[in-house]
Amino acid sequence: MASRKYGTLYVGVTSNLPERAWQHREGIIAGFTKKYGVKLLVYYELHATMEAAIVREKQIKEWRRAWKVELIESMNPEWRDLYDDLV
Repeated sequence: MASRKYGTLYVGVTSNLPERAWQHREGIIAGFTKKYGVKLLVYYELHATMEAAIVREKQIKEWRRAWKVELIESMNPEWRDLYDDLV
């Protein structure tokens, strides 16, 4: 998730992406995303198991910012909010 194009980035994992993205958009969850206005779903991956998703989340969190930006732009070069695609 991102606050805007090239803005603050957040990497997380969930079993219900539409609901979790909505919670971030609405600012319901106190913490990092609410504090920094991280509301746009700009990239996501689906995984067969929660364990696989957590491994991938930890991997991406260790990446340099430039690599995360490249990953986002490989799927979403315009940094369009993908939330509406889910619902």
